[in-house]
Amino acid sequence: MTSIPQAPDILSAQFATDPYPAYRVLREHYPLLHHEGTGSYLLSRYEDVERAFREPVFTSDNYIWQLEPAHGGRTLPQMSGREHAVRRALVAPAFRGRELRETFLPIIERNARELIDAFREDDEVDLVAQFATRLPINVIVDMLGLDRADHDRFHDWYTAVVGFIANLAQDPKIADAGRRAGEELAAYLHPIIQKRRAAPGDDLLSRLCTAEVEGVRMNDQDITAFVSLLLSAGGETTDKAIALIVRNLLAHPEQLAAVRADRSLVPAAFAETLRHTPPVQMIMRQPAEDVTVSGGTVPAGATVTCLIGAANRDADRYTHPDAFDVRRPDLTPDTAFSAAAQHIAFGLGRHFCVGALLAKAEVETSINQLLDAFPDMAFADGVAPPDAGVFTRGPRQLRLRLGDHRR
Repeated sequence: MTSIPQAPDILSAQFATDPYPAYRVLREHYPLLHHEGTGSYLLSRYEDVERAFREPVFTSDNYIWQLEPAHGGRTLPQMSGREHAVRRALVAPAFRGRELRETFLPIIERNARELIDAFREDDEVDLVAQFATRLPINVIVDMLGLDRADHDRFHDWYTAVVGFIANLAQDPKIADAGRRAGEELAAYLHPIIQKRRAAPGDDLLSRLCTAEVEGVRMNDQDITAFVSLLLSAGGETTDKAIALIVRNLLAHPEQLAAVRADRSLVPAAFAETLRHTPPVQMIMRQPAEDVTVSGGTVPAGATVTCLIGAANRDADRYTHPDAFDVRRPDLTPDTAFSAAAQHIAFGLGRHFCVGALLAKAEVETSINQLLDAFPDMAFADGVAPPDAGVFTRGPRQLRLRLGDHRR
């Protein structure tokens, strides 16, 4: 008789080292598990996580305590109904279509080039510290039309706010640092917002100050909370995605060679990275009423932890789910950055990440510029580095030997 393995603890050191074996145990034996450490119900199967993102009964009321204290106000992910539709319509145009291509893509390209130029002549680089963690924050600061001299300040605020959101163990020092960062960011932005209202420019902050939909405009708190959200959500996903896609490709040399030879595969490599090693491993929801899912019933008002990393490796959804494959037949790159995505790394449905196309532009620009600049880059010590983190996950360091790129 085969014994059932013990239920994994998502706060354990073993889980933090490699969560994917634990995800398999959860999917197969504990598709609904009440986890004492986080006080939440864990969902691990694709069908259940998909329902939690799509069905209105799974609300985002949990963000009142999870996001609002750090962001200093209500943010888009915790809104619903008309309020959500109007607020999303106020901010979404800047992150898609012509606005993204013509106004913000040049900012992305310039920042990527400047960061690469800083280590272009070096023999080695830590791509995480010297590129991946810097690019998305620098881009957001420049999009907002803020002082480039403040890049480091924004990087510190971003780090603290992300720490607050990812604080599953509720460490009070991390919580205090996140709240303090939100307050400092708001104090920094308020006088600038007043100036942009009086004399708007062609930057994103001016657009947020002047945008109007159905008679609704954003007040100062709305804007500072959205900027804080943009820094944390936009920065963390893109930061780790850049490091992860480079690591994944270098760990699969034949796929790296294919992407080098055919750059149209870069979006597929990004989509597969989001599925195979999603930067954000879990997102919470709170059902408004009792909901029956695989394995039992989640009571109304409970916190549900949707395990994205587990759902994206579900064998009932994907063929050979643990394999990294840029030519995967069950993942279509054309829809991977829309609400019709065949992975759950950006959420699904009405709360699909509003900045998904911005992240796509940042990652694709980064990968193409890195491949152009360093045709022989490889792991500095010949070994792929491990990932770290539980709520968000990626390599802490990615030391690369840049090769003979000066010839």
